[in-house]
Amino acid sequence: MIDKIFPETLKILSTLIKFKTTSGTSNLELIKYCEKKLEEVGAKSFKTFNESGSQANLFSTIGDKDNSNNKGIILSGHTDVVPALSSEWTSDPYISREKDNKVYGRGTCDMKGFIACTLAVAPLFASKKLKVPIHFSYTFDEETGCLGAPFVLADLKKRNVNFSACIIGEPTRMKAITAHKGYNEYITHFTGLSGHASNPENGISAIEYAIRYSNKLIELRDELKKRNSKKTSFSPSYSTLQIGKISGGIGANVIPDQCSLEWEVRPINKDDGDFVSKNIDSFAKDILLPEMKKNNPKGNIKKEIIGEVVGFNKEEKSEAANLVCNLTGDNAKETMSFGTEAGLFQNSGISTVICGPGSIEQAHTVDEYITFDQLKKCLKMLISLQEKMVN
Repeated sequence: MIDKIFPETLKILSTLIKFKTTSGTSNLELIKYCEKKLEEVGAKSFKTFNESGSQANLFSTIGDKDNSNNKGIILSGHTDVVPALSSEWTSDPYISREKDNKVYGRGTCDMKGFIACTLAVAPLFASKKLKVPIHFSYTFDEETGCLGAPFVLADLKKRNVNFSACIIGEPTRMKAITAHKGYNEYITHFTGLSGHASNPENGISAIEYAIRYSNKLIELRDELKKRNSKKTSFSPSYSTLQIGKISGGIGANVIPDQCSLEWEVRPINKDDGDFVSKNIDSFAKDILLPEMKKNNPKGNIKKEIIGEVVGFNKEEKSEAANLVCNLTGDNAKETMSFGTEAGLFQNSGISTVICGPGSIEQAHTVDEYITFDQLKKCLKMLISLQEKMVN
C-alpha cells in the first residue's frame, strides 16, 4: 500500500513547496489546493480567516456525513514556513529536489511533508465507512506565535464539535511527543535622541539603553537556571532566554535615536514567563525610562509581544499518545523544547500528541530536507489509523 501512495505523496509535496507561504504572507492559494484535494474525495470543509482575509485555516472532515459529530481524530499541520534566501541554497528553495532518498525544499520537514502525507492518504479514509470521522486541520502563521490556530479552535467551539484526539505532525522522527515548553517572543523598541557623536551630552543613545536592557535580560536568564530545583524531562531542564537580534544606529559618529531588541523566553511553566516579564518591565519603567526622559521627554521603551504560546503539558493518561504509540509500535514518549500549537489544542480540551516525519535538526535550515524513509513511516502510521478506524 505504501509503495502505491508514496509517489503521490512526493507529487503533492512538490506542489506544496511551490506555494511561498512564508509566515505573514498569504496562504490562500495553498489552502485552495488542499481544499480541492479533500473535497474531491468527499470531505466537507470550512475556513476561518485572519482579520484582513489574506490568510486562512482549513478544517475538513471525512466520515461524518450524517452530522452525528461522533468524536473524531484531528490530523493537524501548519501551512506557513520560515523565510528562505535563495542565494544561500544549493537550489531554488521553492522547487522540490530529490536526491539520495531525500526531498529538499523549504517546508519539506517543517511541515509540508506531514500535510502531503495526510492529503495522499485522504482517499483511503474516504473509501471505507469509518467508525469516527477524520479531520484535517491546516493553519496559518504558526511560526510567528501560533496566530492562526486560535481562530479555528474558537470556531469549533461554537460548532460544538467534539474530538477524541489530535495528532500534530511536527518533525519528531515519528516519535510521540507528550510535552514541550512554552514560547514567548518579543521585540523591545527604544526611542532616544539623535545628535553629533562629538557631544554625547546633547543626545540619548537608544543603543546604550538597549544594551543595559539586554544585560538585565542576561541576569534574568541566569536566574531562570536557579528557579527550578527539580529535574525535568526537558533538555535543557530549565527555562531559557535568548537575545536573537539587535538593530539600530547609522554610524559611529551619530548618536542613535532608534534601536530594537528581539528576544525570546521558552518557559517550562507559566510562572517563569511571568517572572521574566515582571522583572524586565519593572526595570524598564522604574530605572531606564526615567533616566531617558530627563533630557528627552519623547524618549520611550516599548515591549512588543510577537507571541506568547502556551506550553504543552504532559498528561498521566493521554488518549492521543496511546493511539500514536499503538499505531507506530513505538511506546517511547518523549518531550522537546521547541514550541507548537499542541498547547492550544490541549487547552481546548482535546487530547493531543505531536508526531510527524522529519527531524527538527533540518527545520529552518538552509537546504532543508526530509527523507523518503520518514515520509514512508508517516504514511504507515496514517494507513494503520485508517485500518483501525474501519475494523
